[in-house]
Parts: sequence; structure tokens; C-alpha cells
Amino acid sequence: MDTHRLRNLDRPDILRAKLEREGVERTTLSFYRYVRLKEVEALRHELYQEWDSLGVLGRIYISQEGINAQVSLPTANLEPFRAALDAREAFAQVPWKIAVEDDGKSFLKLAIKVKKKIVADGLADDAFDVTNVGAHLDAATFNRKMEEGALVVDMRNNYECLIGHFEGAYLPKADTFRGAIEEVKEVMKAKKDAEVLLYCTGGIRCEKASAYLKHEGFTHVNQLHGGIIDYARQIKAQGLASKYKGQNFVFDERLAERITDDVVSTCMQCGSTSDRISNCQEATCNMLLVQCEACAAKYADCCSPSCREIHQLPIDQQRAWRKGRSTRSTKTKAINDPEGLRRRIREEEELLALNGTLHPELTSIIQREQTSA
Repeated sequence: MDTHRLRNLDRPDILRAKLEREGVERTTLSFYRYVRLKEVEALRHELYQEWDSLGVLGRIYISQEGINAQVSLPTANLEPFRAALDAREAFAQVPWKIAVEDDGKSFLKLAIKVKKKIVADGLADDAFDVTNVGAHLDAATFNRKMEEGALVVDMRNNYECLIGHFEGAYLPKADTFRGAIEEVKEVMKAKKDAEVLLYCTGGIRCEKASAYLKHEGFTHVNQLHGGIIDYARQIKAQGLASKYKGQNFVFDERLAERITDDVVSTCMQCGSTSDRISNCQEATCNMLLVQCEACAAKYADCCSPSCREIHQLPIDQQRAWRKGRSTRSTKTKAINDPEGLRRRIREEEELLALNGTLHPELTSIIQREQTSA
């Protein structure tokens, strides 16, 4: 098997144009399963060939502990894809969650990666029983227990909670799953006998988090079955009131899907009510932030005047400036100090007005580029 061909190396702009030309209805869905898998590398190659032939795009992680998949595929191929999954004993009848909002452009290519774990949780799985998970609750039961006063805990990262969450939920300040678990354990340590309701995007993180908290002595741990994605489906199908407010953060090109019309966040740049989430378009920044439409226009879809100045340069000058620089979001994915960002913007605007640039080093770069042109 020529395995080097089992990946897509096209640039994002080429992939985006190809998807635009495709002209077919697509469905975005996700699924996971903790199951012992053997010969994972070989399985990865088989799945790539099989799913590529069905027009599947998406991000899939497989490991010896199972599979975690978020995919988009032509709606006409849903039945063949279901049949392909069910034909493999390890994935037979695996439940999947259909996206709440779908523009057909959630993924640009098919990427299947072999990992040590299907969720990067940083936990030593041999230190506790990962199968001793919390009770799975449907939407109606989750709502009822909330009304009865159970503690609701968001098991997502801080930037995911920004644009939507359950009413009254504890929202972690950590920006990693491992950090969120440790934070919840510490904050809730005096409430180990209380009834706890965990939730996350699609349910997979709660599987591990509930087992860990039970190992740490929490006695009444529950988790929202199917996560926020399936909760949204259930409340719509059953005519239930949504106790989740706002949008659900998703890890694909959409970034978010709307659950209710409530807006629970504010623009990090001006403080106005907004839940529009995006990445700073300066390539070495790429930080996630909540940014209203007005600020997006003002700062050219960037987080600051400094990034805006670089982003608005001709592409050759951008590349020359970026050479040798690391990407900020490899260390921190999202901006978590809005007031600090606003202060930085004010300071940078003053310096820009005074000096005409925030990057004096650009002078030599521009001259060099003009000379070589």
C-alpha cells in the first residue's frame, strides 16, 4: 500500500474552492467509542481509503483505546457510511450526533491521525478505573436535576464556555482539559457528596472526567449523554425548554453552532454584547477571541492594531516578517484577559498615531522587498 498518498496536502484555499465547487448537501456529525483497537496504523490506512471513497472530510483520532471522530460527508452517503461503520465490530452501532447548524463547510479535508489517546487529557489511565463512569442522563432528566439543585459543571476549556453554557454552571478558568479536571476537583472538594452534573460538547470528555472524579471520592456523579450536541436535538424533538444558553463551541471551520438566541458574552475589544467568535487573522497570532462585527471591521479581523498592521501588508512582506517567529497560539489558544487586551489596544493606538508604525523593523523589510522586486 502506498501510504504516503493517504493524506491531503493541498493548501486551505485550494480545498475551500474545491468544496465550493462540489455542490452537494453535506451532513456534519461526530462520534466516539472507547474500545481496544489492534494494528492501529493499518486500521488508519484502511479507514482513509474507505472513507475517502465516500467523500468524508473531517478530523479523526484513533488509538489503541478507541476512536474520536468529527466528520462531514455527502448526505446521500449517510447510509453507506453507517453500513461501513457497522461492518467493523469495533465500531458497530456506535451512536453519532448530528450537528445543530450545518453550512456544509465544517471541514476542508480528511485527516485521520494515530494518537496515544483519543482525547489529550494528561491523565494516567492506569491510576483509576476508566470504565467506572458517571450515570448517563438524557435532556429531560438533566433539566429536572438542575431544577432540583444539583451542581452543574462545564468540563470544557475556558474559551469554549465563553459563548454558551448551562445556566448557573461552574465554568473552569483553565484552558486545557487536564487543567479543568484538576480545577473542578479542587473547587468542589468540599462537596463530594453533592449531586454533580457534568457536561461537554459531545460527551467524550465527561466519560473520562466522571470516572476520575469518582476515583477522587465524588459519590453522585452524572453526565449529560451525548453532550450539548445531543441535548440540543433532544430538547427540540421533545419540546423542552433549553437550560443551555447561547452557542456551542465546535472544533471545526464553523467554530460555533447556535443553540438558543441568548448572547452570554461580550466583545473582548469594545465590551459590547456579542458572541461572534473568531481567530486573529495574523498568522503568527491566530488567537481565539470574541469580536463583534464592528471591531472585526475596525481591526481587519485581527486582535490588535499590531496584528492588523502585519496582516494588511502584502503577502511577501508578511512572510518576510514572520520568518523565524513562533506562533503565539501554540502556547495559549485563546485570549483570556479582555481588559488587558483593551488596555493593549489603547496603548498601541497611541503609539501608532505617534510613530506611524508599531513595527519599526518593517522599514528594512519593505526596502529589501522593493529592491528585489
